[in-house]
Amino acid sequence: MKIILIGASGTLGSAIDQQLQERHEILRVGHSRGELQVDITEPASIRRLFEQTGAFDALISATGKLHFGALAEMTAEHYAIGLQDKLMGQVNLVLIGREFANDGASFTLTSGVLSDDPIRYGSSASMVNAAIDGFVRGAAIELPRGLRINSVSPTVVEESLPSYGPYFRGFKPVAAAIAALAFAKSVEGAQTGQVYRAF
Repeated sequence: MKIILIGASGTLGSAIDQQLQERHEILRVGHSRGELQVDITEPASIRRLFEQTGAFDALISATGKLHFGALAEMTAEHYAIGLQDKLMGQVNLVLIGREFANDGASFTLTSGVLSDDPIRYGSSASMVNAAIDGFVRGAAIELPRGLRINSVSPTVVEESLPSYGPYFRGFKPVAAAIAALAFAKSVEGAQTGQVYRAF
């Protein structure tokens, strides 16, 4: 399959790449690195990406920015970061990407454990992750041409503990390579409308 992997140079993206590259053609996309670049907050940038890649069999998004902060200090602008980047960025990858997707192609988005298990300072992440999972469930019943869509909801990955560990006290981390298996299941399986929990 021809797979577009967005966020390919990140911790999770690199593990997904390792999991799939021996079996598929991977087009690696980043914000500023990778074979191709995209700004997922800009629909025009997303369209340019797909015009460069052409038709594809699977798209994986392992990217998305959020703001972590105390609720008492959060503003609409802080929430807008996650809404415009991680949520609508991934939604627009589907809305625009469906025009370029081959029949039977799949979309795999990334949400996260905080939609089910919130933490202090994570209200934006809980909101955005839950919205991504809801979009996946809703879109799955309407996508045409056998197109599939799933999300992967990972917990904190071991490799990210130096940065995010203090936020996730008491959570059992998972290796990025283990979380990557859920993305392989989404791409290489047959299910749609699923939220694969990697925790």
